Amino acid sequence: MQAALVFPDLAPEVFTITVGSYAFSLRWYALAYMAGLVIGWRLVVALMRAAPLWPEGRAPMAPGAVEDLLTWVILGVIVGGRLGFVLLYQPAHYLANPLDILRLWEGGMAFHGGLAGVALAGILWCRRHRVAALGVADAFAVATPPGLLLGRLANFVNAELWGRPSSLPWAVVFPGERAGTCPEGWAGPCARHPSQLYEAGLEGLVLGALLLWLAWGAGGLRRPGLATGVFLLGYGLARFLVEFVRAADAQFVTAANPMGHVLRLGPGGLSMGQLLSLPLIAAGLVLVLRARARARARTPG
Repeated sequence: MQAALVFPDLAPEVFTITVGSYAFSLRWYALAYMAGLVIGWRLVVALMRAAPLWPEGRAPMAPGAVEDLLTWVILGVIVGGRLGFVLLYQPAHYLANPLDILRLWEGGMAFHGGLAGVALAGILWCRRHRVAALGVADAFAVATPPGLLLGRLANFVNAELWGRPSSLPWAVVFPGERAGTCPEGWAGPCARHPSQLYEAGLEGLVLGALLLWLAWGAGGLRRPGLATGVFLLGYGLARFLVEFVRAADAQFVTAANPMGHVLRLGPGGLSMGQLLSLPLIAAGLVLVLRARARARARTPG
């Protein structure tokens, strides 16, 4: 019989307060969002206070301006993340039930949509305040991985976004009927890749450590666009690779398409997560190459 880890007895709520017939619950996922935003805010403030890290020894904006920008970023995350999920993953359901779009407490956020929302909010804020958008983007690139780490850990606690069936010794038996349904003939418990933890490690720990080193140890912020490029390239590659072992979203799975591919490529195909990661990889590569080219152009000789 294959070895497998049993999912721990974790509640998705941190606590619940009941007043009369009303109940309020703080969920781990919401706490992860809030903690990620606070950590990111403090990291950006620290970067703005470290003037020597930036070109010509000047940070792109004053530390006190970060709080105002954070308000725009929060709106961008929520609106972009929710609309991204609605439009990319379940458009038919929300077209038939438009009021369900407002039911944020039930989950349903897309990282790619949230990233687009943050980018738009940041560009508008920078134009309004005449701030160099690329420098601000670099600071936010450095500050984002902690939120990704906490968000993926919350996905694990919620027993959601698990991976494909696996016989590896660290595979996890997740609760729920769908998680417990493995292909016919599967031997042993229906254990799955803990893909949330893979993403937490790659997108959060590895990419976060690389960007912190790039900013504080390698002078990367003196090359505008480099940190942003590394973040987009790193996240895109990490997400693309983990999608190979992450279970397909239920709405894309049919009898004729059990792997949930949204783009067919011969006998295989790409998932929605992989398809959306390709532009991030391309944009990240362009930014990295442009930052390196500008640095070489400024170097004498």
